[in-house]
Amino acid sequence: MVVITLQRKKCIGCNYCVEMAPGQFRMSKKDGKSVLLNSTDKKGFHTLKSAENHIFEDCVKAQEACPVKIISTKLV
Repeated sequence: MVVITLQRKKCIGCNYCVEMAPGQFRMSKKDGKSVLLNSTDKKGFHTLKSAENHIFEDCVKAQEACPVKIISTKLV
């Protein structure tokens, strides 16, 4: 299982996550920040748990590309 976490409030809207993992991230037209698709929000941490292990590599690329280091990706 892949667990992805996004600290959305700290997002600066650089769009790298969308470029690296377009299946999991989108930019909000409302505020210009990243949105982790199908995630749940708990105290500003948006988390997606997915059994689709093939998304792991793209999400790691998004994590590494993020200049403010607000994306966490792990296999559990």
